[in-house]
Amino acid sequence: MKTSFSDISLLLLDVDGILTTGTVIYSDSGEETKIFNVKDGLGIRLLMNAGIQVGIVTGRAAPALRHRLANLGIELIWDAVRNKAAILPEIVKTTGLQPEAMAFMGDDLPDLGLMKRVGLSITVPDAAAEVRDRVHFTTRNSGGHGAVREVCEAILKAKDLWPAIVENALQ
Repeated sequence: MKTSFSDISLLLLDVDGILTTGTVIYSDSGEETKIFNVKDGLGIRLLMNAGIQVGIVTGRAAPALRHRLANLGIELIWDAVRNKAAILPEIVKTTGLQPEAMAFMGDDLPDLGLMKRVGLSITVPDAAAEVRDRVHFTTRNSGGHGAVREVCEAILKAKDLWPAIVENALQ
């Protein structure tokens, strides 16, 4: 199934390799640190301000991620998910949206099951070849370097919401 950007009501995101470069940093005390892109963050906020939901579906759980999501106001969080495709009925129940109104951005093999069940599957240029070969759209930017912002803008532009956002920024 392939939906257009204009039909998306929920953007689901993997984390490592999508919201981050995929690098995991540990301090000497074992605390995990992640680096997030502020442009991705603004894109997410603009999307949510426009009434488009944003959620996280990731195989890992990390306090650093929870802090970033709280900062962005993202409440739809499915972390420590082993089988991402199996979580889809819960996402449908929680959001009230059908899979064809959803886009999922992922970059590696654990993302494929969910990608083939949503309306629009998206990846980044440095994703696993098996993912790049099976998605509807590949961003120009890599994960952690504005790929999420690129997708947020594509959705907002497809819904003809971008000109008003730019005009509002000029005020």
